[in-house]
Amino acid sequence: MNHQPFETWLLDDKHLTPAEKRDLNAHLRTCKTCSSLAETGLALRSARAVSPAPGFALRFQQRLAAQKVAERRRRLWGLIVLAVSAAALIGLFVAPYVVAFVSAPVEWLTAALGYFLVVFTSLQAFGEVVSVFARMLPKFLPPYAWMVILSGLAGVGLLWIVSIWRFARRPQGVMV
Repeated sequence: MNHQPFETWLLDDKHLTPAEKRDLNAHLRTCKTCSSLAETGLALRSARAVSPAPGFALRFQQRLAAQKVAERRRRLWGLIVLAVSAAALIGLFVAPYVVAFVSAPVEWLTAALGYFLVVFTSLQAFGEVVSVFARMLPKFLPPYAWMVILSGLAGVGLLWIVSIWRFARRPQGVMV
């Protein structure tokens, strides 16, 4: 059974036409859900509004301010615990290297130099491979394949830009 127009009529406080009133009354006689919704709405409209106790707004503002202070304090302590834990974890992993460096700095420096040379020569070799492929690839692919590849890259780039734009927007509206 479709309750949508009847629920909308019951929940909105707008005046109904005589035909809408007739349809609503006929539906309320047959539908228990909508009739209970109408009774609830009637009970809520007839209830007397109670004014708050004196000083309610002041007590509410004080309680809200106290909750904000408590929340800031919890965040500060959480940040302190996180920073101390991170420092301890980093210290746990770095301590063996510091001990090795202090005990034998020459070995440490030769190992670091060897690592630097491996990385440097690897990057050079990778650059050579990329340059060889860059010279060979245009000869293997026809022009329409380049159009497909470049349009796909442009689409991915556009998608990336739009996603960054969506996440970087500031929310508008009431900020509490």
